[in-house]
Amino acid sequence: MRISFIDLNAQYKELKKDIDLAIKEVIKRGDFILGKDLRLFEEEFARFCNAKYAVGLNSGTDALFLALKSLGIGPDDEVIVPAFTFIATSLAVSYTGARPVFVDIREDTYNINPEGIKKVITKNTKAIIPVHLFGQPADMPKILELAKEYNLKVIEDSAQAHGARIRMEGCWRKVGAIGDIGCFSLYPTKNLSAMGDGGIIVTNAERIYKKILMLRDYGRVSRYKHIIIGYNSRLDTIQAGILRVKLKRLDKWNLMRRRIARLYDRLLKDIPQIITPYVSPDVKHVYHLYVIRTKLRDKLLKVFNKKGIPALIHYPIPLHLQKVYKNLGYKKGDFPVAEKVASQILSLPMYPHLKEEQVRFIVGILKQVRN
Repeated sequence: MRISFIDLNAQYKELKKDIDLAIKEVIKRGDFILGKDLRLFEEEFARFCNAKYAVGLNSGTDALFLALKSLGIGPDDEVIVPAFTFIATSLAVSYTGARPVFVDIREDTYNINPEGIKKVITKNTKAIIPVHLFGQPADMPKILELAKEYNLKVIEDSAQAHGARIRMEGCWRKVGAIGDIGCFSLYPTKNLSAMGDGGIIVTNAERIYKKILMLRDYGRVSRYKHIIIGYNSRLDTIQAGILRVKLKRLDKWNLMRRRIARLYDRLLKDIPQIITPYVSPDVKHVYHLYVIRTKLRDKLLKVFNKKGIPALIHYPIPLHLQKVYKNLGYKKGDFPVAEKVASQILSLPMYPHLKEEQVRFIVGILKQVRN
């Protein structure tokens, strides 16, 4: 049976007519940079997140970087990030000249452990970047409580959690619009994806919104008037047109992901060697990835490779053990939960159009692997 880790073509087939039309309309107008569809997408995505403002950018990494820059974070500052996530989170901090300060994760959700945040706050700490990893919201109530106590900014890395929600004070809130700034990647594999690189931020603060508008476009306020050092980080209008089409389907696709996750959960629940994803009762997980844990990870991966089933490891090396951060002085054993999780995780195929028979086939192969 042929199975892809993610089938982008299936997504395109569902929307082919509308996507093709959106692309043709942009070509017809010729407004490829900062055009009509970008403005409309920003408005629609802000509304989707229940935020006041959104700014389209050229990547999720730039979304994080420009979010930090908009808050004035730079050399001599410290920003707290989880030790277990994709490296873009910490690289964005490094780009500003600030120091990423790592914190261990919770073993159940794989998100940053709020208990560890307080221990590393210093007079130089300026912000916390919680990552809503794999599609599950981090513990935002506790993180916001700490941020308020120590006067810190909160930048949500929502790159893997478009549409995910968390219950706070009796209300369901979408990630991204909970902290000071929410950062999203629109990379082709994301729940909401462009056909190329892309990113977007959301915020409820007008000052931050206006600052990022300038930062993404050479720091200018008019064609040749530049008042701050800015960058070239604009989301292309064609990509925005495509994203507008896809945004209408995002809630439906997230629901399809949840159904697939429940099927995986049900089929895997009686296998003692497998730990299926834990989901907090106060969140709505959107399953950007379906990640299991097992001590048989490497053995299972070999079997999957032989059978032609794509399975991946997100992420095999925690950030504090990456060679690029050797100068920060961390060592093996500093963040034991992140290290344990990194040695056991395995991501199974997950996308909205994955079929039930494909899931059953994957689990059938998995059940053949024993100690």
